[in-house]
Amino acid sequence: MNNISQLIKEKRIYFDGGMGTMLQKRGLKPGESPELWNILHPDIIEDIHRQYLDAGANIITTNSFGINSLKYDNYEELIKAAISCAKKSIIGYENSFVAFDIGPLGKFLEPIGDLPFEDAIEEFAKNVRVADKCGVDLIIIETMTDSYETKAAVLAAKENSNLPIFVTNVYDETEKTLTGSNPEAMIAMLEGLGVSALGINCSLGPDKMVSLVEKYNRYSSLPIIANPNAGLPNVVNEKTIYSMGAEEFSDYAVLLAKAGANILGGCCGTEPDYIRETIKKTKTIPLNKTESKDFTVVSSYTHAVFIGDNPILIGERINPTGKPKLKQALYNDDINYLVKIGLEQADKGVHILDVNVGLPDIDECKFMCETVVSLQSVCDTPLQLDSNNPKVLEKSMRIYNGKALINSVNGDDESINSIFPLVKKYGASVIALTLDNNGIPETAEGRVAIALRIIEKAKEYGIDKKDIIFDPLAMAISSDKNSAQTTLKAVEMLSSMGFKTSLGISNISFGLPNRAIINSTFLSIALSKGLKCAIVNPLSKEMMDVYYSYCALNNYDDSFKNFINYSTNSMISNTTNSLINYSLSELIQKGLISQIAVKTKELLNVTSPLDLINQDIIPALALVGQEFENGKIFLPQLLNSAEASSQAFSIIKEKMPQGITNGNSVILATVKGDIHDIGKNIVKLMLESYGFIVYDLGKNVPPEKVLDAVKKYNCKVVALSALMTTTLDAMKDTINLIKNFDNSINIMVGGAVLNKEYADNIGADAYASDAMGAVRVVQNFYQQ
Repeated sequence: MNNISQLIKEKRIYFDGGMGTMLQKRGLKPGESPELWNILHPDIIEDIHRQYLDAGANIITTNSFGINSLKYDNYEELIKAAISCAKKSIIGYENSFVAFDIGPLGKFLEPIGDLPFEDAIEEFAKNVRVADKCGVDLIIIETMTDSYETKAAVLAAKENSNLPIFVTNVYDETEKTLTGSNPEAMIAMLEGLGVSALGINCSLGPDKMVSLVEKYNRYSSLPIIANPNAGLPNVVNEKTIYSMGAEEFSDYAVLLAKAGANILGGCCGTEPDYIRETIKKTKTIPLNKTESKDFTVVSSYTHAVFIGDNPILIGERINPTGKPKLKQALYNDDINYLVKIGLEQADKGVHILDVNVGLPDIDECKFMCETVVSLQSVCDTPLQLDSNNPKVLEKSMRIYNGKALINSVNGDDESINSIFPLVKKYGASVIALTLDNNGIPETAEGRVAIALRIIEKAKEYGIDKKDIIFDPLAMAISSDKNSAQTTLKAVEMLSSMGFKTSLGISNISFGLPNRAIINSTFLSIALSKGLKCAIVNPLSKEMMDVYYSYCALNNYDDSFKNFINYSTNSMISNTTNSLINYSLSELIQKGLISQIAVKTKELLNVTSPLDLINQDIIPALALVGQEFENGKIFLPQLLNSAEASSQAFSIIKEKMPQGITNGNSVILATVKGDIHDIGKNIVKLMLESYGFIVYDLGKNVPPEKVLDAVKKYNCKVVALSALMTTTLDAMKDTINLIKNFDNSINIMVGGAVLNKEYADNIGADAYASDAMGAVRVVQNFYQQ
């Protein structure tokens, strides 16, 4: 049997299609767990696998998408049964492979959920360990809507097997995942983590995936997967069908192949005929040549920052060196102070935030990890993790949500041997200091020589030169009058060789008065020599004047938008000690949960509870909702803002014993057979933040239990959620049961596999595509 990792580079490979769809045709009941059929009806599972193999599929995915120990006590037995079915089915088929299928856990990870990151890794690892012993050919991590959960699953696969890892994420029509990741961010993180292939599945039909595949092809160096749904679900004669037949689906598969997808297949609604027609029409289309893209990139969970033509700014202020207030904040365990500094720099437009918390007599590892988590809770600016302690770097790289920038490695063997393995495992870009155990060379040529040695050593660890950014070290001119010229020459030499460079600009002026004047002039010259990353204080007007004017003069600023915005709206202070004192409204908008209690209690001493609600909380929520709907903020920020407002409400309640709800109630439930309650929990939080009383029935809720709650609470609004296509019939049954009892009850539905047309056809009164939409729908219900 050929190696799948090699085969995907040589020929077009095809996945199978929608197991859930096929099981429903074979009698899977609404709300019934498809994974149990591995034990109850293995003959049917094997037969379905063979139908896809007969259609020409190369990769058979095990019927294990929803298996984990959170859902099944006998998860190990179910996994073994699923793999056994798949392995038996491929006997006699050439170039056929068994992919162990891993789906989402159904919970959000901390900090926006309640599942710790390491616990998520262990949940996935339990599955991987079983699959690895059973002898599968690869792992497919699919239908992932959150970059952090995706990372947890990939780490679990890497740390518990040597199998090839394929990953597909789910995007909506705005080309974002549920938690706001764009394709560039996912590509940066996943390629850094070393997966074998990556792409898109589920949610969208093939017509909506073409532009996504084109974007993947533009930025990814790996084979691209496209496993779309058969269009959108609909109900015809009380049966769920999909809008595209095999003929139309396969026509779009041709476009996907031409756009760059080398691995094709299907997801919900795609039966064997879909795969057969796809293979027939695409097998002769030339394979997209997989080649390394020369991008130096870092990312947060939402977006990537490309380090190349346009110089970028790295905010330097989360660093205790020379900052007594920051030092004191670290000694006082005051992470809020560090978060404020980070937000302040992000508001000034830096592209990356440097995070350095190294001080004697503190637990640097603890503070670094807490700071990273806290910053990523409220800010989507990528981070530079800055420490000379490999243990600190490893812990923070592990929990970082994205592809981090690491500061730093140097030419000393001890540094290389301790840092490069971490860079390789966690997939970071790294700052390389041009020094070694002999110190800092006095000449530019000496520093370049160290850079070249670092490049050669990086190759031994499988690290590409594009992931290395060189810092030729700005040293104080007050102690060496030639230091600036040496550094600038090194920047110019390295840039001419095609390497990216970074400098801590303010080091150059140490020991001199009016440092901002020296710093800004040095920055201007360094940029002209090819500097790509400038570590600066963004509160320095002189520095920012130089940066924005340089970009405008060198055609790095399209239509001068950034310069005009900076010139018109900049409120930059000349002092490095500026720190914003946020209002309650601003705290809610920024989701600064930890600071809400103190501010709310403080304001209640001088402001009435109703005024706080009407003048601060409600307007803040309205603005947050508007920014979310306009794509300016993403789900984590939305949830943090909702949680912040909820905490403010809970404190205000103490001053208003009669309560502060609007008196209107909503019943929430994830329908029978579905354990994925992420969407439901988001909607609950948002509805409560808007003053609604929410009766949350949980997940896997039978229709009868929902009706019992309607009767018990005399509630006129019900919201139902489903993620899995196999549970859509259970949603329809729930709606029918409620409507037969009382047709005046308003029912809203939502979930990744639904759309408005489907909602209409199953008798729902409204469909909401996201949490803010759900709030609007419920508000409208009660205004009718």
